[in-house]
Amino acid sequence: MSKKGKNFALGAAVAAGVGYVVGVLTAPKSGKETRKDIAKNASKAKTEGEKQLKKLHSEIYALIEQANKKSKTASSKANKEFQVALKKANDAKEKARMLLSALHDGDADDPNLKSVIKEVAAAKKNLAKFLKN
Repeated sequence: MSKKGKNFALGAAVAAGVGYVVGVLTAPKSGKETRKDIAKNASKAKTEGEKQLKKLHSEIYALIEQANKKSKTASSKANKEFQVALKKANDAKEKARMLLSALHDGDADDPNLKSVIKEVAAAKKNLAKFLKN
């Protein structure tokens, strides 16, 4: 490492240490209170995510029911594309159901929740686009 790189790394480490000390000394709450707030906010975020996933699950379920009725009247080429979108929506609905069950049992974490919400929302949007036509 060059001398400039070492000096930069040392400066960054010192600045980080000073920032940490200043933060701890000027914090308006104790560590215990801060940890309690962080846990409360994390729990609130998880609850909100779970509510969002439940809502998406209900919405995609209704779209799938509507799609099943419409699939009987779609043309051959459109029906193939439609069936792909319908399968993705069914898969996303099943993942949402499984994750909601895992959340209820305490066996899931936030990264799973966020990725499944994203997947279900995308499948719902795609299926809704087919149903508009």
